Amino acid sequence: MKHFDYIFTGTGLSAMMTVYKMVVSGKFVGKTILLIDEDSKKTNDRTWCFWQKEPSIWESVISKKWDTALFANESFKRDLDLSPYQYNQIRSLDFYNFVFELIKEQNDITFLNDKVTDINELDTHVFIATSTDTFTCNQLLNSIYNKTLIENQQQYPVLQQHFIGWFIKSKQDLLNPEEVTFMDFSVAQKNNTRFMYVLPTSKKEALVEYTLFSHTLLEKQEYESEIKNYIHNLGIQDYEIVEKEKGSIPMTCYPFWKRNTKRVLNIGTAGGWTKASTGYTFKKTDKKSTQLVSFLETQTDFRKFHKKNKFWFYDLLLLDILDRNNELGSHIFSDIFQKGNPPLIFKFLDEETSFTEDIKVILKCPKTPFIKALFRVVFLSNKP
Repeated sequence: MKHFDYIFTGTGLSAMMTVYKMVVSGKFVGKTILLIDEDSKKTNDRTWCFWQKEPSIWESVISKKWDTALFANESFKRDLDLSPYQYNQIRSLDFYNFVFELIKEQNDITFLNDKVTDINELDTHVFIATSTDTFTCNQLLNSIYNKTLIENQQQYPVLQQHFIGWFIKSKQDLLNPEEVTFMDFSVAQKNNTRFMYVLPTSKKEALVEYTLFSHTLLEKQEYESEIKNYIHNLGIQDYEIVEKEKGSIPMTCYPFWKRNTKRVLNIGTAGGWTKASTGYTFKKTDKKSTQLVSFLETQTDFRKFHKKNKFWFYDLLLLDILDRNNELGSHIFSDIFQKGNPPLIFKFLDEETSFTEDIKVILKCPKTPFIKALFRVVFLSNKP
């Protein structure tokens, strides 16, 4: 049975960012690392987007940037000047290839294409079984999401950000490649929070995505029918579908960190690294992975890693509202983006605002549903 210093069960965004930064730091030379995933990471399975001011270490895999964004609903449209931010797109296959290029040069890092079947923490090490082998390690970083556990608990609301997207290529020059459609709520809401999301990469090419923040997924036909209608309304009649993507991201403030143990840390979606109120993953994971690498340099007890902040509470309020009144999503986001300062909103969503700046954003929200949510959440937290 082979022993490693670190084992990563699941090699999604969080694991790959963390391993990449461990290598680049130069602080883990001689440490053995095993990555285990049943997916070989050789396909483009998702698209990540994030906003930033300055270039990052991921600059070489950014495929497109935008300086402006469109927000719309059934009654208004607003072009958002994002400066000093830019909205960035990364295709997952480009990211995987970028990280694996570095990993394959490291003698102490191994990737295993296999399924994890058992994890058992013991006093002196962690035991891991796969479909074909067994291993031990000093510390385990787990990004395999336990859907049953989270959806069977009742204390914290769980919604899904679920979507299907089409990468299309039009015969006509009908798209504006300089502006991303951030949220377009002009589509029928049907008692949910539903919007279109468009990432144009040229005058003829774009990712057109139909997205919901709700409890249950739709039949594939309903997503694709809405996408087809929206493309038609953009004036695009003649086009081909180059590629498709789909996904479902859990939106919850469940305290994942309470399941961390001395030797096992839950990371990524399994650790609550996804921004609960929006489903955005890349930027928050970038920050958390940097914090984790610094932690690993000096600490060994994973129960000390997490710190809850005020943004967790803000997200909890929004999810409480959408859990009870899912149809209010369009109203809430429209109030924020119709009246608010775009750079300040994006700074708030990145969890980088001061309390004074928080208030400026929060005051743009509809008051009644948030006051009711506040009382519900405070009452819940005070229950024995």
